[in-house]
Amino acid sequence: MDIIIANEQDKVIIDDSLYEKLEQVGILALTEAGSVENYEVSVLLTDNTEIRSLNKKYRNVDTDTDVLSFPLFEENADSDEPLFFNETEEIILGDIIISAEKALEQSEDFGHSFLRELSYLLVHGVLHLLGYDHQTVEDKKNMRNMEEKILMKLEIGR
Repeated sequence: MDIIIANEQDKVIIDDSLYEKLEQVGILALTEAGSVENYEVSVLLTDNTEIRSLNKKYRNVDTDTDVLSFPLFEENADSDEPLFFNETEEIILGDIIISAEKALEQSEDFGHSFLRELSYLLVHGVLHLLGYDHQTVEDKKNMRNMEEKILMKLEIGR
């Protein structure tokens, strides 16, 4: 499994150890959520201005947000969606966009570390790529339980 992380913002310092930790978080999220496939996930760290632009363009919501997920396919038996593979035969699952700027703001608001907030947003995004959602009370409960399970395994819970 590959988690490819790119940083296209300059408002928050992201050091090499944070990239490594986020890669571990993404791989654990895929594994813990029951993924048996060999997936590739791309993660883009951006700022509030860019994520607001993407949110408006793709969701028609003109506000900044913390994370956006763009699945490349819907995984179900009836789907005619094609699977996309990279050069090492991993299935390209999709893209996650995280505002590092918003993550820093939220970590301060919630009183926990920047690493914890970024990790939470990455786990949340990965779960969306795998089909989790929070449209109903039951779905939200299942998604939150999985998020916390993964973060506790990494010892970066609340």
